[in-house]
Amino acid sequence: MSHRFTEDDPDAVEVRHVQPYQAVKHYRCPGCDHDIRPGEGHEVVVPVDDPGSRRHWHTGCWHRASTRRRRPKRR
Repeated sequence: MSHRFTEDDPDAVEVRHVQPYQAVKHYRCPGCDHDIRPGEGHEVVVPVDDPGSRRHWHTGCWHRASTRRRRPKRR
């Protein structure tokens, strides 16, 4: 079963975890530009306003990217 939730951020995305047994295709992670292979658990990130622009991310890459986006900007 996939877990879905919407993160509180200005870009409003839905993040769904894909279990290894559910991962049956190759994807390329936009965070590191490496392959996500079949059988590898990962995250599917779907912009709420543009579901056709979903991207598949390594879990670690997504956590790093989403943490950076939430940090307050320095003045």
